[in-house]
Amino acid sequence: MCDKNPAWVVEEVQPHKDYTLTIKFHDGSTKLYDAKPLLKIPLYEPLKNPGFFMRAYADGTVVWNEDIDIAPEHLYEAGRPI
Repeated sequence: MCDKNPAWVVEEVQPHKDYTLTIKFHDGSTKLYDAKPLLKIPLYEPLKNPGFFMRAYADGTVVWNEDIDIAPEHLYEAGRPI
């Protein structure tokens, strides 16, 4: 059977208080993503609230609510392997 999920599909995410995310991808890689630059973008302004930021969850990508998520391809490319 062929696996049709791309490598960059997010399977797990662990948010950290320093506005970074530890992300496990479908291909088995784990990367650290620094979300601080996003805080300057109006769409992501709610993430400045630490309690809200810490609610991140994995749903194929990193999601906070129905309005705020991050493209999984970006997370995969911009994340630093750990």
